[in-house]
Amino acid sequence: MRALFKNLALALAALVCLACVFVLRRAPLFAGGYGYELYTGDSAAPVLVTRAPLRDKLLRAVAGESVRYAGDRVQELLAEFSAQVRFLEEAGGVTNHYCYTPLLAGETWLYGQRVNLHIACSGERTAVGTPLIFGGF
Repeated sequence: MRALFKNLALALAALVCLACVFVLRRAPLFAGGYGYELYTGDSAAPVLVTRAPLRDKLLRAVAGESVRYAGDRVQELLAEFSAQVRFLEEAGGVTNHYCYTPLLAGETWLYGQRVNLHIACSGERTAVGTPLIFGGF
């Protein structure tokens, strides 16, 4: 009987560990900010603006996410994600940094470059998303 309880306790501990890993893998990638968005598919799929990204990531499959910050946070985000800028685009006073980081899973290809982190900055505000920012800036 004692061995049975021991085995049940081990099985329960393993399930708790698996649940923790599941939750950690669904945790929001970006801290703070405002206007957190989740992408549920390709660029034509609906964008979900959420105040509870952890809850929403636990309840549905997510293909990407983004958030906005006040001010210029480009260098801080590049450092935080150990990201390498692959190329830049400028339009309408916004500089788009298309980057790659080994810290994030998933990727897309743009202009022959592997990209999984997109940072857009106007100087007054910054948006960051993975693999790209699908919502408006």
